Amino acid sequence: MKAAVFYTKEDLRVEEREIPKAYGDKVLIKIKACGICGTDMHIFDGDEGAAPTPAGTTLGHEFSGEVVEIGEMVNGIKVGDKVCVDPNKLCNECSFCKDGVGHFCENMIGIGTTVDGGFAEYCLVPMSQVYKFEKDITFAEAAMTEPVACCLHGIDMCNINCGDTVLVIGGGMIGLIMLQLAKLRGAANLILVEPIAEKREHALKLGADIVIDPINENTAEVLAKNNITRINTVIECVGKTATIEQAISLAGKYSTVMMFGLTRPNDEIKVKPFEIFKKEIILKASFINPYTQSRALKLIENKKVDVSSMIYKQIPITELPAVLADKKERGKGKYIVTFD
Repeated sequence: MKAAVFYTKEDLRVEEREIPKAYGDKVLIKIKACGICGTDMHIFDGDEGAAPTPAGTTLGHEFSGEVVEIGEMVNGIKVGDKVCVDPNKLCNECSFCKDGVGHFCENMIGIGTTVDGGFAEYCLVPMSQVYKFEKDITFAEAAMTEPVACCLHGIDMCNINCGDTVLVIGGGMIGLIMLQLAKLRGAANLILVEPIAEKREHALKLGADIVIDPINENTAEVLAKNNITRINTVIECVGKTATIEQAISLAGKYSTVMMFGLTRPNDEIKVKPFEIFKKEIILKASFINPYTQSRALKLIENKKVDVSSMIYKQIPITELPAVLADKKERGKGKYIVTFD
């Protein structure tokens, strides 16, 4: 089978590997779709994602497919089932797991980050990480369950109440998912700050009330013109120090700033403690997707969250290394690696 194998910084190779065999509680999935995530870009660039990635690992953690073989201990899953995967396997034994904060599991296995993942024609997955779907959604949509699950964890921490004003910085797929989730939470005013016109237009179609071009417009002036005097929640979805600092600056009094975008490990921001004090800002961050996969899949299955309209392009696995190597190209939108 073809698999995209990571070796070191900027070294991802599409190779032929043996198709694994299902055994025990393992399920063999024929991959249909696997999304390129910001974490994959960080790993390719030589930075750490949620965990270090060993050389020789097949990347890809946002994926779906069809079950083609099951181990002798598997139950509730059969050959032919359409499934998506939660890539984070918890040990359920360490103190974090026992305390109900398993996303900090000391022995976590990351499918597509610490062990072989979905940028391959087949992937072997523990039964516990497999989620069946039966409603009329595409494999590409199902593959987006993992990013929606991550966003759900973040939105749960944002303290959004009905009638609030929420500002999202960054109109990539994550920012547009956050925009939709904030709307479902009851936000009365939804604002997107995004320099690319197509993404701003897309945000308006998904429910944004105000879109701002931070390059050619003064964000504060646009907010004032629209009588936005207090922003309750700012969600940063870019992962740049400048936009995190901007998020803190734009946040209103008694507000929450969610630093959702993944920065480089050694990035630092300038914070004025007096500003935090005067506005009583709560700074938060969100780490992976604990216990949210089922909810995310229901939102996609029931068409409550649109994950398909922002897919930029579907590509074969042979094009994956070139896309990751071209920062301008990969920044155009959400890429999905598809098979067949």
